[in-house]
Amino acid sequence: MLTIRKERPPLPSRSESAVNFWDIILSIFWFMLLFAWIWLLITIFADIFRDHELSGWGKALWALFIIVIPWLGALVYLIARGRSMNERTMAQAQRQDQAFRHYVQDAAGTQPSTADEISKLAILRDQGAISEQEFAHAKAKLLGTPANEAPAPSNQAASVR
Repeated sequence: MLTIRKERPPLPSRSESAVNFWDIILSIFWFMLLFAWIWLLITIFADIFRDHELSGWGKALWALFIIVIPWLGALVYLIARGRSMNERTMAQAQRQDQAFRHYVQDAAGTQPSTADEISKLAILRDQGAISEQEFAHAKAKLLGTPANEAPAPSNQAASVR
């Protein structure tokens, strides 16, 4: 019987390995450069279209310049408009910070509590600025319960107002 012998390919030696450590480091370096480049382009395009002082034609020309000649376009844009780019970014950050602070203040509730309002009403009653009936009515209104009697306007309360 005839047998056909298949030859095995030679195993690579250590010096001929497919990927070495420095190839991996170089790949990571190029990936980081690519990532930084994409980030820079996105930042520049966002700044172009965020700028309210630049006309529509100006935005179109800058975008075309950066698309057609990316390296030169990005470099010229950063040199020509880098300072105003930073100012617009800072203004946007300040607006976002102010909006966040306003939201937090609204969510935290700066309105006085029901207990504070009742204590103020008690002080007014003790000073004689409002009558007992007005106090009871205002307290019932704050607590959300129906008052027994409608408040009768007093002469003292009318004279204080």
